[in-house]
Amino acid sequence: MGLADVHAHLTHPRFAGDLVGVIARARDAGVTSIVVNGLNAADNAAVRDLARREPAIRPAFGLYPVDAVLPEMRALGIEYPREGPEPPVAESVAWLRAHVDEAFAVGEIGLDGYWVPVELWPRQEEIFRELVALAMAADKPIVIHTRKREQRALEILTEMGARRVCWHCFGGKVRLAQRIAAHGHWLSIPANAQRSESFTRMLQTIPPERLLLETDCPYLSPDRVRPSEPADVAATAAYAARLWEVTPAVAEERFAASFAALFGVLP
Repeated sequence: MGLADVHAHLTHPRFAGDLVGVIARARDAGVTSIVVNGLNAADNAAVRDLARREPAIRPAFGLYPVDAVLPEMRALGIEYPREGPEPPVAESVAWLRAHVDEAFAVGEIGLDGYWVPVELWPRQEEIFRELVALAMAADKPIVIHTRKREQRALEILTEMGARRVCWHCFGGKVRLAQRIAAHGHWLSIPANAQRSESFTRMLQTIPPERLLLETDCPYLSPDRVRPSEPADVAATAAYAARLWEVTPAVAEERFAASFAALFGVLP
């Protein structure tokens, strides 16, 4: 039993020169499972290859919600500052469908209303539903990205009967996060929790059995000076222990139990 980072992007270019060191530091911090989330067909393939080389990495295949409707956004003249080449949407969906059985989870997928205009929401929801159905048919946990559309994502997931769901880096109101937990889903707390009032509040008010740890690395760093990395979940677990007034070992056991409840294996 160890710690788990349930949302990481180790295929990001920032890690290209130090990936061995990143994984070694995670191992030294007690991290035994790193769920690396793909964003499109090419990234999913890179995640799969990385997982084949490193036993600690659990591959999650997904389609980033903005990328799902990026061609339509371009047609409307909407600029989006994405990193790297624009991925073909149909190819990404087809890749995920062909390789879902190899996935530890499906994600990240979801709804984004920050970048995506209202007129494209129906198309975004259509793709979201398709990927949720694919995950459920394959009996895979789902990792959700939402921004400004948390309530609608919950409505769709509830309507479709999705139960094995982790909401990564939840940016909505804490009250809605509490409803999501009461509904039976999980929420993962990122490495910047100690400087975030909302994530601290979630740690204080949501049952531990509905909480997980993540970094979204290289983003959401605990100190804003360097990129985050999977080893940072250890500090978040220690912070949770202080808030819960338990020992670090007890906090780690709680997070490990949550991981096992969602993913079906211990970290």
